[in-house]
Amino acid sequence: MKLLFDEGTPWPLRHYLAKHEVWTARYRGWDGKSNGELLALARDEFDALITVDQHIPHQQNISEEDVAVVILAARTNRVEDLAPLVPELLDRLPFLKRGEVVRIGVEGSGYG
Repeated sequence: MKLLFDEGTPWPLRHYLAKHEVWTARYRGWDGKSNGELLALARDEFDALITVDQHIPHQQNISEEDVAVVILAARTNRVEDLAPLVPELLDRLPFLKRGEVVRIGVEGSGYG
């Protein structure tokens, strides 16, 4: 799968997803884009947007964006706290549907 990390998702986490093509918004020159802009850009090139932004489903109509969104929710947004979520992420990636929002991790973590 071709995955896009938003600005808040730490880029070293991509090493845990070695079997997938992972890009960062910053690498693509998309840093500073709003969530809506990022989703619009992602839908043409990526299968899913990986984010730590817990508020994105309340700010955007994901179903209209034609890209899956995976929200990683951990105690902090550090790689050490997000890495334990990777096995579930890897299990769920093959079943993602465009326009779907999937939350992995701790509900109400307060981060993102």
